[in-house]
Amino acid sequence: MNRHIGVIGAGAWGTALAMLFAGADKNVTLWARSPDKAAQMRATRENPRLPGARLPDNLAITHQIPAADILLLAVPMQHLRAILPALPPGPHLLLCCKGLERETLLLPPEIVANRPAAMLTGPNFAHEIAAGLPAAAVLAMPDAATRAELIAALHTSTLRLYGSADSLGAALGGAAKNVIAIAAGAVIGAGLGENARAALITRGLAEIARLAHAIGGRAETISGLSGLGDLLLTCTGPSSRNFSLGYALGQGERLEAILAARESVTEGVATAPALLARATAAGVDMPITQAVTELLSGARNIPQTMASLMGRALRDE
Repeated sequence: MNRHIGVIGAGAWGTALAMLFAGADKNVTLWARSPDKAAQMRATRENPRLPGARLPDNLAITHQIPAADILLLAVPMQHLRAILPALPPGPHLLLCCKGLERETLLLPPEIVANRPAAMLTGPNFAHEIAAGLPAAAVLAMPDAATRAELIAALHTSTLRLYGSADSLGAALGGAAKNVIAIAAGAVIGAGLGENARAALITRGLAEIARLAHAIGGRAETISGLSGLGDLLLTCTGPSSRNFSLGYALGQGERLEAILAARESVTEGVATAPALLARATAAGVDMPITQAVTELLSGARNIPQTMASLMGRALRDE
């Protein structure tokens, strides 16, 4: 059966997902918050957030929440809670945003705890998904039957979906990798070398896995697509917003100026202090996350941050 898919959020990621599924001849409606933006996209078949990508003719675009069988929530993380009351009670929900809520320190599945919802996450750049390039992602939720149903409804010839029961671990991997990517970008921007970046990625993976275990997820989830896969992409791909922000910081630019020049959200900026607070509450040591938080706040500069990381007590891996 061709299920009706609604994509909530017409940023780059939401638009790319809508294009992917419409291009696979699925019944898709893309929701934009602004009526003017929806009308403009219908008229031009373009979205400025994805320059050069033409929206498929069979993709419906609206500013009304669609009556769909499956709703993909691709709004910015800090707007997730606000959109929930507007959603109808029937459709399956897929959470496509990455990060922690600043005020509560909650991950997406925890925010939608009163309703079954799956995480859709993995190493995916929006412009590549929109272009139909091959990719893989994880669809994570505890309910095995619903998980299999959603994977069957959403798989395409260019997006391979893997299932996981660990929605918390998958959500954490997608959130925390943005923080580590800022550190990786800062290292490269400051000219500290590939050795340092490789060390940060590896040790970053270890601290994310520690926190996953502490909050009820699975440490092994962080070794999969939603953890290691996403971390590698975000820490090495020049298209990564978080890596490029860290790179600019490493080059000596000020955070306020970097953010002012951007239209899209760089989730790692809000995620870093929230992730550190969540780790502290769980009694988990996350030195790279702490270093990024201090760097973003201006409490330390790049040399001080690296000296702090390199000067930590020696221990076995």
